[in-house]
Amino acid sequence: MADCPASDMELHEENVKQLEEFSKDLEKMVEVMENVSVQLTWMAYDMVVLRTAPEVGESLRRLEEEFLQCKAVLESTCVEARSRSSRSN
Repeated sequence: MADCPASDMELHEENVKQLEEFSKDLEKMVEVMENVSVQLTWMAYDMVVLRTAPEVGESLRRLEEEFLQCKAVLESTCVEARSRSSRSN
């Protein structure tokens, strides 16, 4: 009978630990769902903008093309600079 209070205490501590873990897991899930909600809100906003103003989509495509061209130029410039510096060393 002397073991009963100790086992009850251990059981209680185990339950408290489990509840704390569940609470942490729940907080993580809530945070993930908040992030998903924000992403969905932005997606909905983007869809509304693109449907009401199709020229925005065209502008974004042109902007992406220009970005990719600039990126290609910068990468080739970096490669050329590296090859020049390795030749001079």
